[in-house]
Amino acid sequence: MLDRDIGLKKKRRGKDWVQDAGEDFFYVQEMRNGSGAAFGLADGVGGWIENGINPALFSQSLMYHAHRYSRNAWAGEPEIDPTLDYEEREQVEGWELTPYHCLDLALGGVLRERYVQAGSSTACLLTLNSSSGLLRSANLGDSGYSIIRSSNVIYKEKVQTHFFNCPKQLTKLPANPGRKFARVCIDSPKEANTHSINLRDGDLVVAYTDGFSDNVFPSEMLSICSLVGRKDATEDEQVQSMADNLILYARQCMMDRQRISPFEREAAREGMFFRGGKIDDVTVVVALVRETS
Repeated sequence: MLDRDIGLKKKRRGKDWVQDAGEDFFYVQEMRNGSGAAFGLADGVGGWIENGINPALFSQSLMYHAHRYSRNAWAGEPEIDPTLDYEEREQVEGWELTPYHCLDLALGGVLRERYVQAGSSTACLLTLNSSSGLLRSANLGDSGYSIIRSSNVIYKEKVQTHFFNCPKQLTKLPANPGRKFARVCIDSPKEANTHSINLRDGDLVVAYTDGFSDNVFPSEMLSICSLVGRKDATEDEQVQSMADNLILYARQCMMDRQRISPFEREAAREGMFFRGGKIDDVTVVVALVRETS
């Protein structure tokens, strides 16, 4: 299940942007023939506003193309009936798509988009194989995910940055070669961190943008998921409630200047002063793993 919220209105050269969908985007997609599920998040880099470019278009387009490629691909090797003869096997459509290759293909789609002039975005893509229980991921930047098993965080994706508060990012530059842009980072899908792990019945996968991880500590995420999991509700309702409550808590934390946040602690490690929560868009996707016969 999923939920999202957007931060305060963005400012462009002293003027308020009209309230919009924010710069975070996501997708959730069943893969070919029910072979698995794919989902991902992207956080557009807001600095492009200073150059008169809408930073949301890049991240939105990236997630659209990732969804499009995932829809027609298999989470693992295509399933072929062994009783079929060779010619019939050759007619099985589709191909195996890893999150890394999906990220590479999606970026290619964005680069071909006429209506995306320029922009940058972080990205975190995941696939869950319904046959083997294998989770695979590709992450570039400071979005990420955690895996919760038996009330413990058994895996937490590490952030990738050039320096403090400057994540690695996929980028599209304007076609005009004569125009220069300051502080633009250009990273490749090849630099994405890839990971795979076999999931078990009852595991929770929580994916999020940095609007969540900059404001909520892992221990707090665990407590919220644990408390919601004890409620008398269906599993679908519980998982949706986890996403809703994680978003609400992140929003509360980002507005609190008296509470120490993960972002404040990270700033202190870099010798910088920052107090309280960090206002930002926030998106969370929660997946509950169940083994079926």
